[in-house]
Amino acid sequence: MGKHFGELAKLRGIIQFRLSPHEQRAFAGALSNGIPNTFRRIWSELFIVGVPLGLCYLVYDQTEKEHTRLLRKNPADFEHEK
Repeated sequence: MGKHFGELAKLRGIIQFRLSPHEQRAFAGALSNGIPNTFRRIWSELFIVGVPLGLCYLVYDQTEKEHTRLLRKNPADFEHEK
């Protein structure tokens, strides 16, 4: 009767090959190639991301400690009020 979507135009000289979704192997090599590749990629970026992240954490930690120290009251400042 009518043409289906995807068959609306006829092009000459173009060949299309299609694979059924039931014949595809979506997770082929996911365990044997994917997991080791993930670890390799993380390890290769560890020093690029990890070193600045560690330095930022050390600066943040020291700043928080100094801020907490400065918020404390000095008991020697209030000895005259006794």
